[in-house]
Amino acid sequence: MAFIELDAKKLTANYKYLDKLFKKHDIQFSVVTKMLCGNRLFLSEILKNPISQVCDSRVSNLKTVKSIKPDIETIYIKPPAKRAIKSVVQYADISVNTESDTIRLLSEEAKRQNKTHKIIIMIELGELREGIMGEDFMAFYEKVFKLENIEVVGIGTNLTCLYGVLPNHDKLIQLSLYEQLVEARFNRHIPYVSGGSSVTIPLIFQKLLPAAINHFRVGETLFLGTDLYNNSTFDKMHYDVFKLYSEIIEVTEKPQVPIGEMGQNVEGETFEFDEKDMGKRSYRAIIDIGLLDVEESHIEPVDKDLSMVGASSDMFVIDLGDNEKNYKVGDLLEFKMDYMGVLRTINSRYIDKRVK
Repeated sequence: MAFIELDAKKLTANYKYLDKLFKKHDIQFSVVTKMLCGNRLFLSEILKNPISQVCDSRVSNLKTVKSIKPDIETIYIKPPAKRAIKSVVQYADISVNTESDTIRLLSEEAKRQNKTHKIIIMIELGELREGIMGEDFMAFYEKVFKLENIEVVGIGTNLTCLYGVLPNHDKLIQLSLYEQLVEARFNRHIPYVSGGSSVTIPLIFQKLLPAAINHFRVGETLFLGTDLYNNSTFDKMHYDVFKLYSEIIEVTEKPQVPIGEMGQNVEGETFEFDEKDMGKRSYRAIIDIGLLDVEESHIEPVDKDLSMVGASSDMFVIDLGDNEKNYKVGDLLEFKMDYMGVLRTINSRYIDKRVK
């Protein structure tokens, strides 16, 4: 059976690196756990670190976090659906919001649960995902401040996730100015200016992060060591906290070009082959994962002599060339993954989860 393995020592090393960096710059560091898809084994490993705040986009995942570490502060990091209001108030101490009607429902539910629900209001800065428009934000805050059992603890923004709009000094200064305007107009203290995510980390090293930005929500860089701004990895972080292992279930020398009339494959693709490959043969391995688990573009064999040559719902085909390393049935092939690769393999119930 294929499995994904978390290296606990490398994860802890990445956490310590980021924690030291953020503390040096007086920044609150909140761990985004949505990549872990609520997996209790993996959540338990990250929560062994001295984390004070966790973010996730699924209420069920926050419920699992609370069951492991009841006192940790949780943030629901997408605007709540109306049908989820009750559980959001129950399992999220804070939620991010952009709709006044939704916040009104949160207020009513918080009152029923005898709680004060905290919110971070998201501002649109060009990414065109969640966020209220700048010309509306004063009226928005005025309405929200009147609601009972609601405490506004932050102003935030999201960048890069939808269209790839990068954060920069000017955009984050704009976010800081919004916070100052709200505090001056309404005489309210807004503790968090949540302008940071994994992609914003390089601005710290470049000394381009405005001083007012004091809250980061970080997942990908923690788990993959990714420098998203420069499409690379940070030198002092581990990129291979997660590895995927899949078992070879067939090894056979076969032609490199299919035989027969060509139609579409399971994904609706059609293929053309170079005539110069006619008659050539190579060893091909079939492994026990497929498109149901992860797309082939998001995983890569660690052995650089291997290449992915095809995929179906439950199997990938790997070209072994002359098979000089004598791969055989039962051997495990090791793969590195990008963000979507890790996310999808962890989310697959057909892939085992292990900790090293």
